Amino acid sequence: MTPNTLKTVVIDGDRSLHRTYRSFFEMYLEYDLVGVYSSVAEAVADYNTVTPDVIFTEVSFSNECGIEGINQFRRLDPNVKIIMLSEKNDFELVKTAFKNSANGYLTKPVNERTLYNALDSIKSDGAPLSNDIAKKLISMFQRKKYRVFSDRENEVIEYLSQGATYKTIAEKLFVTASAINFHIQNIYLKLDVNSKSEALRKLRELDYA
Repeated sequence: MTPNTLKTVVIDGDRSLHRTYRSFFEMYLEYDLVGVYSSVAEAVADYNTVTPDVIFTEVSFSNECGIEGINQFRRLDPNVKIIMLSEKNDFELVKTAFKNSANGYLTKPVNERTLYNALDSIKSDGAPLSNDIAKKLISMFQRKKYRVFSDRENEVIEYLSQGATYKTIAEKLFVTASAINFHIQNIYLKLDVNSKSEALRKLRELDYA
């Protein structure tokens, strides 16, 4: 192991995968696997012996939560990089992991290339994410545009969904308040509603707002 090699541990409750992880790391030159564990508790007990730079840990185990384990590792080393592994790509889980200072999130199963790319990303101060999670995050920031609405109406809906007033929307779009009111009435007509609250509710049902 060279001085620049990152020491890595993997925590996975499925013991049948431990040999697979070891085989992955046999192919890596810049990364060294210094431990494979079945639980956070095992990894914590051995932590000061292996002193890892990077930890891959499952989100959920049969008798403990991997996300809660992040704090245990942070107490041992505030700078250790922690990447969560999970069979679920549920956004709430992803959000909870990052709120607890995870550095990345990968959905299982992972392969040799996925693990290697994640380590490369961490080495470059990146935040590794599986493609399916990245797509979900991107879609959250890309509002859907429906053909039933004009481009201007879609812009108005975007601001409405953010809670903007008619006056604010007019200022943002550099038009008069009466013009915004005209677009609002057209939106209500197309949605068959009579108020902003009804419009937003219906748009949510359409996965827009």
